Amino acid sequence: MKKDKRLEGGAQGGNGVTKAVEKKSNKWQFTARFRRNAFGWRSDTPIQRIKEALAEIKQAARNEPILAAEGAVLLLEKLSPALEQVDSSSGALGSMVNKAIKTLVPLINKAQVEQSVRQQWLERLFDALQDDQIPYIETLGEHWGELCCTPTLADKWASDLVSTVENAWKPETQGYFNGTIACLASLLAAGKYEQLLALLDRAPFKWWHYRRWGVQALVAQDKNTEAIRYAEESRGRNDPGRQIAQMCEAILLSSGLTDEAYQRYAIEANQATTYLASFRAITKKYPNQQPEDVLRDLIASTPGLEGKWFAAAKDAGLYDAAIQLSNTSPTDPHTLARAARDFAETRSQFALACGLSALRWIALGYGYEITSADVLDVYAALVLAAANAGIEKGLIHAQINQLLATEPPNKDFLKKILGQRLC
Repeated sequence: MKKDKRLEGGAQGGNGVTKAVEKKSNKWQFTARFRRNAFGWRSDTPIQRIKEALAEIKQAARNEPILAAEGAVLLLEKLSPALEQVDSSSGALGSMVNKAIKTLVPLINKAQVEQSVRQQWLERLFDALQDDQIPYIETLGEHWGELCCTPTLADKWASDLVSTVENAWKPETQGYFNGTIACLASLLAAGKYEQLLALLDRAPFKWWHYRRWGVQALVAQDKNTEAIRYAEESRGRNDPGRQIAQMCEAILLSSGLTDEAYQRYAIEANQATTYLASFRAITKKYPNQQPEDVLRDLIASTPGLEGKWFAAAKDAGLYDAAIQLSNTSPTDPHTLARAARDFAETRSQFALACGLSALRWIALGYGYEITSADVLDVYAALVLAAANAGIEKGLIHAQINQLLATEPPNKDFLKKILGQRLC
């Protein structure tokens, strides 16, 4: 895997593909932009340069897939050295690099080349992995089985790497080898399932990042029950429970065990960035489950946070449940105000309840950066909803005054804004 061997192996390509690719590779415009330490600390410029490089390579892939594959290998080689000085603390650059890897790997896979050429590409990529100091391209190892393309080549890489992994995992060594994932992926792609599981048993600790390859090995042998048990045994204080649940859920769904998948893993596996997104993800994946049942189960999973599911209930058309939730625990006043405004004409009673609930939580001190404009927006929605419901404005005023009479923390704030209107 040294560079001299790599070049020697590439020169042996029987049809001269490698030489032709190397000759054409001078066409790439991105190479000059990805010199070592080419960028300063700001991440916006390198992100833009990566996008430009991907566009250039994808353009080439339309007519010259082998050239595009060579360009993909070349870019992956240059990424880490070029980005060493960039501040990646925001995560934006890391996300862009991961996106680049997911884009480039299929282009390398699709190229129809001799095994000697593909071996040369793999050796170059492995050298890049070893030199990945920050690291930026470490997820490339997860695609190693795909990059090998054939079980034969995967077997060769597994055989070359397994002894290094075993040595790193010895009790007296306890070292780290950044080719470990590539080794595990190669064993899986080569169909060496028992060897993979035996190797994982020798790991110094149970880490999901490694053991998920064992789960896949068991699934490949149609041992789904054992695979789920193996995954569950991988749980620990610092392990990503959501990822484990997602893999177990996928195994059960692929086996047609939809009800079991829902009961055991749906809530944990489909946690999204918002409560509403989580609800939508589950109802989409499990269309046979009634939305009200899904909502009930989600609410039960977050005791004390019932109001967080208001938007989900509203989205499902469960308006009575939505109001009940907003009255049970703190609910975002902005969300309630938006509902009051959106439904003031079409579902006025619901809008009235949302508006009054919004004012209640504002009065109690909830809500992020509540301004006078937010309060007046709620009041306007209440007046409109009352008019559409045939309710006198005075009755709404009485309800607001009654709410303020309980001496909530933000009583003076609301009175200052609505005082003249409530007279």
